[in-house]
Amino acid sequence: MGEKTYNKLVRDKIPEVLTEHGVLGDFEELTDEQFRLALLDKLVEEAKELRESDGDLGERADVAEVLKSLDEVCGFTPEKVEDARNEKLSDRGGFDKKLYLKTTTE
Repeated sequence: MGEKTYNKLVRDKIPEVLTEHGVLGDFEELTDEQFRLALLDKLVEEAKELRESDGDLGERADVAEVLKSLDEVCGFTPEKVEDARNEKLSDRGGFDKKLYLKTTTE
């Protein structure tokens, strides 16, 4: 079967899942800063998978889980996130109008 390289953040139960399938994994525990950066990389990975799935609920749940962990690492409470969201909404609006910017001219 051979060795595969992943070099990515995985969920907590992945070691057990691999063992159940007879696969050995080499894991390391990240520092807080490495974890924060790995979460940002994971967010991009999961967002791409969500796009490729055309909005699958399971993929959306993966994005939510990464964001939840990222909030915890960064010290963002749900209230802080909602306040920031509302401020952006007030300043820039939402996406209700479904606007797609094609070009600008100066």
